[in-house]
Amino acid sequence: MCATMKIAIASDHAAFDLKQELARNLREWGHEVIDLGPDSADRVDYPDFGYKLAEAVATGEAERGVALCGSGIGISMAVNRHPGARCALVNDPYSAALSREHNDANVIAMGARLIGPDMARTCLQTFLVAEFEGGRHAGRVAKLTNPPKSTTQQESA
Repeated sequence: MCATMKIAIASDHAAFDLKQELARNLREWGHEVIDLGPDSADRVDYPDFGYKLAEAVATGEAERGVALCGSGIGISMAVNRHPGARCALVNDPYSAALSREHNDANVIAMGARLIGPDMARTCLQTFLVAEFEGGRHAGRVAKLTNPPKSTTQQESA
């Protein structure tokens, strides 16, 4: 598989079952799992859990993150509000690999209502073994954490 890592995982209610399954898989693969919730399938708001996950990854509490909701869209948007989180919404192993190789994603997002557990597991395995290529991609990725000032900001400075 890959070197063991500390991986944070979070979801909303729609992805609770998938979260539980993937957390179990991660432990079976030898990773340390930080389960940021929720603790049941009761209704919750995905931004609350996306923000927690982003903070855990951005501060180094976790090396990687797994964000899950019904579609994967909402929680990925919440995670990406943090400049230290680079969350990629994926639906197949190729996009999971590219998210690491070209974008140095540190969080993978998937939609429980759109992707089955077998495909989610395959995407997660791919995400964990793929490595950032650096090179021509490094400068672009640096801009994700430290975006240049917008034209409006530059004019008012």
